[in-house]
Amino acid sequence: MATPTEAPTRPRRRRAWNSDPVVVTVAVTGADVFRENNPNIPYTTTEIGESSIEAARAGASVVHIHVREDDGTPSGRPELFKDVISRVRAGSELITMVSTGGANDMTIEERTTGLEAQPDLSGVESGSMNFGDETFITPPPAARGIIERATGMGIGLEVEAFDVGHVVSAVRWLEDGVIPDPMRINLVFGVPGGIDASPEALVAMLRPLPPETFWTVTCVGRHHPRMLGLALLYGAPGIRTGLEDAVYISRGVLAPSNAALVTAAIELAHAVGREVATQEQARSLIGLA
Repeated sequence: MATPTEAPTRPRRRRAWNSDPVVVTVAVTGADVFRENNPNIPYTTTEIGESSIEAARAGASVVHIHVREDDGTPSGRPELFKDVISRVRAGSELITMVSTGGANDMTIEERTTGLEAQPDLSGVESGSMNFGDETFITPPPAARGIIERATGMGIGLEVEAFDVGHVVSAVRWLEDGVIPDPMRINLVFGVPGGIDASPEALVAMLRPLPPETFWTVTCVGRHHPRMLGLALLYGAPGIRTGLEDAVYISRGVLAPSNAALVTAAIELAHAVGREVATQEQARSLIGLA
């Protein structure tokens, strides 16, 4: 009697590039743009909170937070982070993420005070770089310290990568168990001293990533909409916009608000066939549900 043979196992089908909705992050103020660049950039905690809530109403699900003194000077004061996050949570369901990048002249201690505000997520740089005419230094032991502290506080992590070497370092962290799997990573293009804003650069940054990675694309400067469009077509799980990244909403036209930039990003997503994640979907996709 012949032994029945098992049916051949079908290879797993790859998910379509547009199978999941895209998560929109808004970076409302940053540390490197000022009202001389765009008069609509929020400075005070009230302004940052209100601008974040308006962006949520426009469709953002995550807010990336820096804080400033009232005159616009980048700050690391923990009470400012606490005030902003309290305001954001009172007026929206946004996922809150603090920067530990701060500003170039801040110490690591000053850059990590946002953790005291108990955000949902924290950024962590996986490498150092030239930043225009300055240097932005994140020694590996300091980065691992940020990861350990955030993890111990129950705060999720997003790696901030400005070049291919930063991505490779983050993957090494993942392989060594320094950061949990699956990894969240923000791929940043167009910063002077970092990788350029081009299709070839996007391919290079994606190459080292494991397939289950939750990756977001950020682009600083005039190629902002182009890189977001490319990211959407490549199936990016997330895109980022906001006045930290783009002071112009179109050629020669200053962005009137963070909400307007979010609306433009969502219109771009819909134009290329992508749906935008609701707040509940975003939490699930990011891994915070």
